[in-house]
Amino acid sequence: QVQLVESGGGVVQTGDSLRLSCAVSKHTFRTNAMGWFRQPPGKEREFVAALTRSSGGTIYADSVKGRFTISEDSAKSTVYLQMNGLKPEDTGVYFCASNQASATPYVDWYAFWGQGTQVTVSS
Repeated sequence: QVQLVESGGGVVQTGDSLRLSCAVSKHTFRTNAMGWFRQPPGKEREFVAALTRSSGGTIYADSVKGRFTISEDSAKSTVYLQMNGLKPEDTGVYFCASNQASATPYVDWYAFWGQGTQVTVSS
């Protein structure tokens, strides 16, 4: 079983930066694809960024391209989401997710999820 624990959320102002972390209990073939998703207040969960660990390939939602970066530290079994230039519309609960094979932007494709960390961006 894969366990994912997010941290690093908080309350920031427009233009600020935050780095979210996703600690992975143990990397297996079930964690080759690592994704970040968010759920804005009153809305459905949406794709933010994802990483295919075996290839290093990354994909991003158009709304965060150029501002957010997904990366990993394999020695620490941790995946990060560096968020720069934060906007109020980035507010939401951010979730880490994993599955086998290659990363996709589809919520329903991911099998394992963390509990989420709240990010609030004030104007």
